[in-house]
Amino acid sequence: MRAVLVTGASTGIGAAVALRFAQAGDRVVVHYASNQDAAGETLRSLPGDGHAAIEGDLSQPGEALNIVAAATTAVGLLDVLVCNAGIAPTAENRHVIGEVDYDDWAATFRRMIDVNLIGAADLAWAFARQLIERKAPGAIVNVGSRGAFRGEPEFPAYAASKAGLHALGQSLAVALAPHAISVTAVAPGFVATPRQLSKLDGVDGDVLRAQSPFGRVGTPEEIAAAVFWLASPEAAWSSGAILDANGASYLRS
Repeated sequence: MRAVLVTGASTGIGAAVALRFAQAGDRVVVHYASNQDAAGETLRSLPGDGHAAIEGDLSQPGEALNIVAAATTAVGLLDVLVCNAGIAPTAENRHVIGEVDYDDWAATFRRMIDVNLIGAADLAWAFARQLIERKAPGAIVNVGSRGAFRGEPEFPAYAASKAGLHALGQSLAVALAPHAISVTAVAPGFVATPRQLSKLDGVDGDVLRAQSPFGRVGTPEEIAAAVFWLASPEAAWSSGAILDANGASYLRS
C-alpha cells in the first residue's frame, strides 16, 4: 500500500487518477484548488480507507510545501506524486499574439507558468526531499500535454508551461535516479473531461474526434491507466520518458 498525492484531483483526469490508485489499495490524497464540493465527491467515490482531501492554491509562492506537508499529515509519508493540477486552455484565457493587449498577455503567461510549471517544481522538491531523507524509493508522474510538442497558437503560455514541465521532469529524472526516484510524464491529447463535454457536443465535436485516426477523443480513465503504470516499480527503468497518450493524433520523432 502506497501513499499517493494527486494534485488537481477534484474532477477530470485527476479524479480518474485518484480512483485508479485507490482501486489498487493505495491511500490517496485528493488535492484541489477551490472546488471543495467536487473534491468531496471524488473522495467519497474512492474505495478503501485512509484517503483525504486537501486544499491549496499552487499559484501562491510556497503553497506547494504546505500541500506536501498537509498530505503527509493526512496519509503518512508519501510514495507517489502525480502533478496533474494546472490551468487549462479556456475561452477566457485565450491569448493570441497580435490580438490581446500586453497586460492580458503577461498576466496569462505568469499565471500559467506559476501553476503549471513552478507549482509542479516546488511540489517535486518537497516530495523528493522527504524520500531522500528516509532513503526510500518513489515516483513522480507529471501530466503534460501534446501541446508542448505541436504548439498551441491560441494558448502559447499553456504550451510553454507544459514543455517546461516535460523538460523539468527529464532533468529531475537524472538528478533523482541515484535516490531510486523515477520521474516520468504522460502527454495527453484532447480528453473528454467534464469541462470539455460542451465542446464535444458542439459544432467542433466532429473536428476534435477526427484529430485521431480512432475517430474519438481520449478518456480520463485511459490517462489514469498510463499514470498508474508510470508510477509503478515496474516502470522505474522508463524514468525520463514522456508517454504520448493522444490516440495517434500527433506523432513526434
